[in-house]
Amino acid sequence: MSGHSKWHTIKHKKGALDAKRGKIFTKLIKEITVAARTGGSGDVDSNARLRKAVTDAKGLNMPNETIDRAVKRGTGQLDGVAYDEITYEGYGPNGVAVLVETMTDNRNRTVAEIRHVFSKNGGNMGEAGSVAWMFDKKGYIVVDKAAKTEDELFEIVIEAGADDMQDQGDVFEIFTSPDAFEAVSDAIKAAGIEPQAAEVSMIPQNYIALTRGDAKTMLKLYEALDDNDDVQKVYANFDIDESEME
Repeated sequence: MSGHSKWHTIKHKKGALDAKRGKIFTKLIKEITVAARTGGSGDVDSNARLRKAVTDAKGLNMPNETIDRAVKRGTGQLDGVAYDEITYEGYGPNGVAVLVETMTDNRNRTVAEIRHVFSKNGGNMGEAGSVAWMFDKKGYIVVDKAAKTEDELFEIVIEAGADDMQDQGDVFEIFTSPDAFEAVSDAIKAAGIEPQAAEVSMIPQNYIALTRGDAKTMLKLYEALDDNDDVQKVYANFDIDESEME
């Protein structure tokens, strides 16, 4: 699929810009707080979700005291807002499936805002379960091709428990089960490779190719959803040719 931009390619480019603006800090602080609360522990050694969130935060140079406060709010040692995790589902142009993961302290506000963003940007909200079945929860890791040869990287990740590795032009994409994600990620780092992206994600089972007006509308919808303060992650099954992106 070289020469194409799937939603997750675009997401990581956007994530780099968000990091520069500091916007991603807000999302990470929420994730740390909720991970500490739902994982039953503020100890990164026994809470895998918290460990991943803290690693991501440190990777973006978040101050340790900011991380510690977020953890303590999650464990109840400090007062803080209680966030609910809610996933909304909907459609973009040409039937593109969209999943929107949110963390909110006000469900009514969030659902109204998400519905408004969909309707304003050429999409529409769906019922619970309407598109979730089109996605699989998987570990997703991106490695620059310059890091290792294909054969070397393939051997590393398959031995660590990966399910698949795909050539995507300038990078390799590695897919794992959620349970194997941490082992595969650790094996890649132990080989001296720093992944461009590493997360447990919702991966589409197939993609819908978009062109021209539909592509532009979908990108506007995607960005508007992702920029909402209550939204943590947006997943979608669109695919846009690089020439269309230009």
